[in-house]
Amino acid sequence: MKVQVRLFAALREATGTGQVALELPAGAHVQDLMDLLAQQYPSLRSQMSAVRAAVNRQYVSLQSALRDGDEVALVPPVGGG
Repeated sequence: MKVQVRLFAALREATGTGQVALELPAGAHVQDLMDLLAQQYPSLRSQMSAVRAAVNRQYVSLQSALRDGDEVALVPPVGGG
């Protein structure tokens, strides 16, 4: 299945892009997507433990199943002040 991944803030800076298309096996979960992305972009590994994921604009757990055509947004923690 193919999913679109949107990357924000430090994740976008680390990869040099705001969007990536990934091919995943049927039955893959959000955690599988994050593992594959960390393999493709090793600079993301240290950040992945704090990232929140949203599938089709709904925040989900890492165990949530993905479907063909899903849009997954990965959002790192943001500070402000």
